[in-house]
Amino acid sequence: MEFIRSRIEQQLMSLTGLSLGQLDLENPKGDPGLFGPDSISWQVHGDFSSMLIGGISALLLQALHPLALAGVWDHSNFREDMLGRLRRTSQFVSGTTFGSRKDADWLIEKVRTIHLQVVGTAPDGRPYAASDADLLTWVHVAEVSNFLAAHLRYRNPQLSGADQDRYYAEIAVIAERLGARDVPKSRQAVADYLQRMRPLLLCDERSREVLRLLLDAPAPSVLARPFGDLMMKAGIDLLPDWASDMLDVRQNSLQRQLIRASVRRSAPMLRWAMRNGSVQRAKRRMGLLT
Repeated sequence: MEFIRSRIEQQLMSLTGLSLGQLDLENPKGDPGLFGPDSISWQVHGDFSSMLIGGISALLLQALHPLALAGVWDHSNFREDMLGRLRRTSQFVSGTTFGSRKDADWLIEKVRTIHLQVVGTAPDGRPYAASDADLLTWVHVAEVSNFLAAHLRYRNPQLSGADQDRYYAEIAVIAERLGARDVPKSRQAVADYLQRMRPLLLCDERSREVLRLLLDAPAPSVLARPFGDLMMKAGIDLLPDWASDMLDVRQNSLQRQLIRASVRRSAPMLRWAMRNGSVQRAKRRMGLLT
């Protein structure tokens, strides 16, 4: 049983930013980082399965914004290294959530510097810049709204409305430090923001290519492939109906029921296996785990 547990954990860890080996989330002792263990951000970002599902859904939603997608398309090797992209994104999210204040500051400054280099012209002729405040807000909201939606569906459906609003208010600090503006900080503000953004969104060949690449993304092993396929289907299921329609990936009611039931069966095993993830390391830093 220990071999199976260690094997599953090894496979999961290979997907995370911890595999890059640049962060020491266990030191310095007692440093709460930007949020600390009593935050809602630690709760929402602490579950591997729901975060992976939310992350997949966020990528698909982000790909519907032509300017946001142009920056990634022109300045990233994600088409050749989807797993590397996943790890780097995971590193930023886990490091800014669970890392020490020094590590969080380092990651934010690192991304700000990279963004300054990402400029160009979209296929429709409009200029773009990754440091644009409005684009940063879009990327942030697409991420955190899906992280929270996945948490509510698969980890804690009883999370109160007040705590959901608290999550948005907490996590907004990351977007604001990256340069975003008018970041929505409550459920209603996020819903209103997404409604306002819909006329600006477009599903084109590039958007569909992102979908194809995610569907074909490599798994860490043959045995992990079914799990990866399930996470992808769950990420699609998490999308708002209007986004599913734009991407032409609607699932029927029976398919959605089967996907959700399968995730709920597999998630407890993954939580059992994951003993050395970001949240566990951060809890050891805070003296909450030995």
